[in-house]
Amino acid sequence: MFIALRELRSAWGRFTMIGVVVALVAALVGMVSGFAIGLGNDTVSALRSFNAHSVAFATGTSDFNRSTVSAHDVEAWTSRDDVTAEPLGVSMVRGEVTGSDSTTVDMATFGTDPSGALTPDITDGAPATGPGEIVVSSKLLDEGLSVGDEIMVDNTDLTVRVVGVTGVSSYGHVPAAYTSLDTWRQLRYGTADLDARQQGTASAVVITGGDAPDTLGGTEVLDSSAMLEAAPGYAGEKLTMNSILAFLYVIAPLIVAAFFAVWILQRQNVYALQRALGVSRLRLVGATLAQAAIVVTASTVVGSAVAYGLGVLLGDAVPFDLTATSLVATTLAVTAASLVGAAATLRWVVAADPMTMLGESR
Repeated sequence: MFIALRELRSAWGRFTMIGVVVALVAALVGMVSGFAIGLGNDTVSALRSFNAHSVAFATGTSDFNRSTVSAHDVEAWTSRDDVTAEPLGVSMVRGEVTGSDSTTVDMATFGTDPSGALTPDITDGAPATGPGEIVVSSKLLDEGLSVGDEIMVDNTDLTVRVVGVTGVSSYGHVPAAYTSLDTWRQLRYGTADLDARQQGTASAVVITGGDAPDTLGGTEVLDSSAMLEAAPGYAGEKLTMNSILAFLYVIAPLIVAAFFAVWILQRQNVYALQRALGVSRLRLVGATLAQAAIVVTASTVVGSAVAYGLGVLLGDAVPFDLTATSLVATTLAVTAASLVGAAATLRWVVAADPMTMLGESR
């Protein structure tokens, strides 16, 4: 171990080069993890806030755009005593703020029961209980909205008024807005005069408690993960980011293995000499692995710190969210993967033959 530590000081240039590469990989893993979490939150944070354990879509559908649950099926769900279920409406709305210089906003509009569990807490203003009233995500305040503004909805003769603000929430990368189910139906169908088939409908029924049946009327129940995957782009983004992370976790040990393989092969005579002096294979392996652990751990911590710092600098410019738990997890994962790569080179340490040095001495 003494020799291993002395080598870290004497060959600091080589180890620094190895450390820089490992740190860059760790920083890249941290950044990708932050983007993966941030993009996921920006896509489904509004859905996650419902704390649902399952959702009922119209039979044959599995997303909010195509699903329409009839008034009869909504009544069948809400009237059951063995489950806690509420209708939910979801649709995208675009409109222009009246009295402004052509300020337009996009909103993912959720229709909920104002007194139900799906309605979010209000941080400013009042809840949306009356006709044409909406509560908006605080993200929309950054786009110029404020309490009291009225929005003329595109392609309709409908106007909605902002009466309150809730926390940061979004759906499909679009800031969320919440209103009553009656107002949502008018927004979805683009008219205040609903016909009999449109009244009482919802996009889905969210189940937050109880033991729900697999099917009921014209609906079928899917678990909460299916509800998240119903958000536009969520499944594809998740697969893409996870694939990138998987490749990085494969690349990290390969890079470390390549560097340490060159280093160990260059030091075969040193290992042979130590074996000839009576140092056991186990101690050689332990010292070499400790040497790799020091370099890899220090480099990974630096790389993770760089990723966190870059995330802070980015701020709200992009969807990025790297929590302390995720940062620690990625740091440990990169360290473990890198040590696996270093361990793969230990066979050359074990293979060091003391007779090599004894033979060269004759």
